Amino acid sequence: MPNKIAFLASDAEIAQNSQQALAERYGSVPLDDSDVIVALGGDGFMLQTLHATQHHPAPVYGMNRGTVGFLMNRFSLQALDKRLEEAEEEVIHPLAMTATCVDGSVHKALAINEVSLLRAGPQAAKLEIVVDGRKRMDELICDGALLATPAGSTAYNYSAHGPILPIGADVLALTAMAAFRPRRWRGALLPSAARVTFNVLDPIKRPVMADADSRSVQNVVSVEIHSEPSISHRILFDPGHGLEERLIREQFV
Repeated sequence: MPNKIAFLASDAEIAQNSQQALAERYGSVPLDDSDVIVALGGDGFMLQTLHATQHHPAPVYGMNRGTVGFLMNRFSLQALDKRLEEAEEEVIHPLAMTATCVDGSVHKALAINEVSLLRAGPQAAKLEIVVDGRKRMDELICDGALLATPAGSTAYNYSAHGPILPIGADVLALTAMAAFRPRRWRGALLPSAARVTFNVLDPIKRPVMADADSRSVQNVVSVEIHSEPSISHRILFDPGHGLEERLIREQFV
């Protein structure tokens, strides 16, 4: 029996046109009736789709109608039903962020790629780093810091000179951005079960924002992050082009 497909597309014209063409060819059902979700757009839209459908049992198959498309498969109107039948599944778990602000408000969010802290003013941020309740760094002076999953290690983390992590690695990457002190600190690899807390030192003079997959919280004083294994995102890739292969290939270009 063929898959019942729900097509979702970004606002880009090329994605909207592709959605219409695919729906006409393969048929389209409402999201709640689907066996598989096909997301048309770029990596940003793929992240949006995964977050929006995290409680839906259907896996997500992305087709690139954006720029980089690291989480996407190549676009084609041909043989989509066959590609879906042969697709390989990757299961990833997000990070859970709890951010407390200067005004006492608390904000929670999930991040598939990374949670980042960034300075929000002209002066560098000063961060204290606590791992599993134990202070590991008294003061990191930097433009920011992030905690990345293996799936997100080739995104912001890699641009900040953090390591690329194999998709099956049971670790997280803690990476500093433009660290001033300690000047040569290159970050750390932590067990995926670790709970990491960033405490912002002097948050009024040196304001800091927190960001979880582009969902931002301003004027934070502390941010706690941990992996959330109770939530699973199922992503489909064409055979031989899954996340593991992409992460390896990225290191040889």
